[in-house]
Amino acid sequence: MAGGTASGYPSGCPSCQARKNRAMASPRYSPRLQLDETLEQMQQGTMMRKVKSKSWKKQRYFKLQDDCMTVWYKSRKTGNTKHAFSISDVETVREGHQSEVLQSLAEEFPPERCFTVVFHGRRGNLDLVAGSPEEARGWVLGLLRLVEMVTAMDQQEKTDQWICDWFQKGDKNKDGRMNFQEVQQLLQMLNVAMDEEHARRLFQMADGSESGTLEGEEFVLFYKALMQRDEVLGVFQEFSEDRKKLTLLELVDFLQQEQLETEETEELAMELIARYEPSETARARHVLSLDGFLLYLCSPDGSVFKPAHGKHWQDMTQPLCHYFISSSHNTYLLEDQLRGQSSVEGYIRALRRGCRCLEVDCWDGPGGEPVVYHGHTFTSKILFKDVVSTLGQYAFQASDYPVILSLENHCGAEQQDVLAQHLTGILGERLLTAPLDGRVPTQLPSPEELRGKVILKGRRAGSLAHSLSGQPEETPEGEASEDDDGPEAEEESPSNEAERKTKVRRRPSQRGAVTLSDCIVYCHSVPFRGFQQALACQRPYEMVSLSETKARKLIKEAGSEFVHHNARQLTRIYPSGLRTDSSNYDPQEMWNVGCQLVALNVQTAGVAMDLCDGLFRQNGRCGYVLKPGFMRDVGSAFDPADPRSGAGSGPWSLAIQVISGQQLPKVGSCKPSAIVDPLVRVEIHGVPVDQARQETHYVANNGFNPRWGETLQFTVHVRELALVRFLVEDYDRTSRNDFVGQFTLPFASLRAGYRHVPLLSRDGTAIPPASLFVHIQITELPAAE
Repeated sequence: MAGGTASGYPSGCPSCQARKNRAMASPRYSPRLQLDETLEQMQQGTMMRKVKSKSWKKQRYFKLQDDCMTVWYKSRKTGNTKHAFSISDVETVREGHQSEVLQSLAEEFPPERCFTVVFHGRRGNLDLVAGSPEEARGWVLGLLRLVEMVTAMDQQEKTDQWICDWFQKGDKNKDGRMNFQEVQQLLQMLNVAMDEEHARRLFQMADGSESGTLEGEEFVLFYKALMQRDEVLGVFQEFSEDRKKLTLLELVDFLQQEQLETEETEELAMELIARYEPSETARARHVLSLDGFLLYLCSPDGSVFKPAHGKHWQDMTQPLCHYFISSSHNTYLLEDQLRGQSSVEGYIRALRRGCRCLEVDCWDGPGGEPVVYHGHTFTSKILFKDVVSTLGQYAFQASDYPVILSLENHCGAEQQDVLAQHLTGILGERLLTAPLDGRVPTQLPSPEELRGKVILKGRRAGSLAHSLSGQPEETPEGEASEDDDGPEAEEESPSNEAERKTKVRRRPSQRGAVTLSDCIVYCHSVPFRGFQQALACQRPYEMVSLSETKARKLIKEAGSEFVHHNARQLTRIYPSGLRTDSSNYDPQEMWNVGCQLVALNVQTAGVAMDLCDGLFRQNGRCGYVLKPGFMRDVGSAFDPADPRSGAGSGPWSLAIQVISGQQLPKVGSCKPSAIVDPLVRVEIHGVPVDQARQETHYVANNGFNPRWGETLQFTVHVRELALVRFLVEDYDRTSRNDFVGQFTLPFASLRAGYRHVPLLSRDGTAIPPASLFVHIQITELPAAE
């Protein structure tokens, strides 16, 4: 086995060349020769400018490594490697001036030489300027192709990549082999506390050449010994008569008895063998080896989340008010609400995350151009037209169901006219400006009917009926602009009253306001004056915005009425004005009464966003989730405070055996030598009676393959509203436990049997191969008298 390559990447890694060959063979770009040349040019390296601002523009030498999975870049002056990033960390690549930094340099660098590498999570983007349009295009196409390849990797390929990544990290001197000292350091990086004697025994067992180093397949053997899953072996042998393989009938028994698969289980067993059995001989005999069994359990087919729920599976033809809609608050902000940065990146991230309701705070700007920022604060400002352009480009990439643009309009008449011009000019026919059938709606249209449309939410200068009939419109006197309390800081802010008066004085009835007003159709914001008045008016296109404080009060005083109201009309909830740090409230309270537009600060990681991502993980991540039937029926007796009030079947017993964990990540703030002491907490979020949490004991000094073997028991009364959150923490005896990983999903999306729970980082991105191995049992209990 050869040592390091000229590129410095260890050729001892056995799966690098195979991966490279797979990338070269991909059919996306044609002819194949062109793709070969593109990747080869990237591997030869390119000098490009890395830019951070108008004054920071440094030359760097970028080079794709031989593994086709890593990009290193070096300083032009010193030649030293400064940074590297993995293709698996890249979310996408954007051509042209699609970042604020590159926009600011538009006069200096043409768009065809510019591109932005966007990373998963909260890591900053990488803005680059190539020497020529051809070089820029080559890197954009090459990176996008490699990102697609990573996304499409099967379980075996992901395992290969994980091995390669750790081989690269552990091979400190880049000679293509690892000595025992490097292996000990690698174990520490892998979150494994192992005594030296045991580590040396595993090392010597893998070192078949007795060279004192591990190379290629020897490292794979070491990895497999380290990865030995006795808990999976026990399950496998329980159903295997010869304890070496599962025959087709034995696999069918496992699928029926443990996994509770009921439909066409023999056909399913055949598919699983064909998909996951690595041995061609075993596939031909229709049997599954232990390796194939483990690959199945670690795959989406063995996931805790129902694969069918990851696709579009719900009825999308019901009125908008019958859906929970993924919603963001102050979408333009990347940080806090006092001094944080405003950026179109906030809209891009929210849209790519599946948000279907975005907020825009519009203010008069210089040069006649409206700006977007958090008014009366020190947050930075961006142009409204840039926000609309971003919306036009990204609105329907993640989902083609309608986007609701919530306008917090503070502009005077002239710039309101500019707002309307930008919206209609940039969005064109995608902007909904009239009812679908030209008549006053008796009910809201469906997401299906509104596919590909942008819907404005805001105040109208008069009623929709007057507008459609041609009657003159008048501006209501003494009303706030968009939300029922004027600015979203509501009564909690001492400056609220002064601003409200200012806004009332600026309520114009001139042509500019009417032009913008005419674009508001199905989401006409009105003040909240009680459920009884809303019931009396019966205008489905009118909606209210409520602060979390007011909503919480209404839930306590009239929960059942709130449910009835939301069966007919839309309600938007926004965070308290006191949340200047962009923290979030508990969205579950609002979903429990059927509020559709529960707006959160999506830039702020935490439990609230975990729950939001969990709820909208289903239905193809399209941003719309159909509410339970008892929340769509205006005659329903459901009250979240009383689970026996018409919520359907149940209660249900949920038993989760937490068996083991796999390759848990280190806590970001811990020392390199620290090993986590993981524990697992399972939380139920739902109606008040269902709120619960239980946790296992902690396992000392093992984040690689901890074992718990504990069963946590729950009773769930309203499963249609319940979310299940798996949380892994690093136990700390003296202070608060540290976050390690989490995964949240709807109770209705849980799968029974032996399942793996894929773990996500704090900001919601995947951290493969980190997971939990669990056994889940769900049983319906007799109804309470």
